[in-house]
Amino acid sequence: MTAGSSDDRIMSGKTWHDFCDTIKKAGDVIMRETSPADPLTRAEGFRYLSRIMRATVEAFIEYSDPLAPVLFRPIHETAKLGADNPDNYYQHATISGKHEYRIYGTRGTVHHLTFGSYKGNYGMAGASGETGFLDGKDLAFNSDGSFEIILSHEKKGTNWLKTEDETSSVIVRQTFADRASETIANIVIERINGDGKPSPFTPEGVDRSLTMASNIMLGAATLFANWAEGFRQHTNELPLFNPETSLAAHGDPTITYYHSYWKISEDEALVIDAVPPECEAWNFQLNNHWMESLDYRYYPVWVNQHTARYRPDGSVRIIVSHRDPGTDNWVDTVGHVHGTMLFRWVKADKPVQPVTRLVKFSDIGSLD
Repeated sequence: MTAGSSDDRIMSGKTWHDFCDTIKKAGDVIMRETSPADPLTRAEGFRYLSRIMRATVEAFIEYSDPLAPVLFRPIHETAKLGADNPDNYYQHATISGKHEYRIYGTRGTVHHLTFGSYKGNYGMAGASGETGFLDGKDLAFNSDGSFEIILSHEKKGTNWLKTEDETSSVIVRQTFADRASETIANIVIERINGDGKPSPFTPEGVDRSLTMASNIMLGAATLFANWAEGFRQHTNELPLFNPETSLAAHGDPTITYYHSYWKISEDEALVIDAVPPECEAWNFQLNNHWMESLDYRYYPVWVNQHTARYRPDGSVRIIVSHRDPGTDNWVDTVGHVHGTMLFRWVKADKPVQPVTRLVKFSDIGSLD
């Protein structure tokens, strides 16, 4: 064995030791002086790291082979990252720009569907961002309702998702308006001209996968903690988020994002007013400090175009508070006194700046 080789790192235990050391560095992000020090935020931070570790290990140990890609759910109800959308059903697959692929299946009835190819990842050297995009509204279907998308450098077929040499992943976003009544697209991915068999299991592969998993865990934890700290500069406001920054972090190019921070005392409420423009979808969500959406399975922590109640003039007023004010569009803080928040317009013709104001809870009933 050559010193420093994958075999040597596996046999000496260095692969595992490095993996653990990098994870420990991720814990330092939770503990750093600029992170909130209250028990709830710190406990959520450690839970957050365990969730990221679960997601990255699954992604890079179990589903990292571009010869036999699998569309799986790295982000979901109990694994959250980067202000994950409560309305989204996320799917991810590892691919390689060296090969061509196809995604095929049936459309379902989910309100909005997009496909994106990407290069790079959190915490990794080199360029990161989108290499191709396809909106589900532009899909052509077969007579039986099925469809097929070709992933390649050059355009092939009616439905095409562009890839480049550096492309390393594909992300599918299925966005609900009403989860209770809509069905997701039933889709799979396969390599064209492949036999479907994965690459042989090797020490080199494990060494590489564990290294990537821990580096991306650290990179993601650091990136979004930095974002959250930056959002504090405009607490309780909702300014436009830089589109280039969003795209570099694998954001959806059809979405206009308004990221920020919120902080509300027990006797206060945050009032958000907006007139929704013509758009495919919109929502507002509340997150904890670590940019994890609050538990949308059990609490009203977000509002979208389907669930919202509109005012006579077509505007929407959202109330964020610690207890139910008895008004429309209440968003529950679920015991938190601060965190991050996000308002998004999807494919808006003219994105609208949401207007915020902090008021006393007792004054909600007398607002204009």
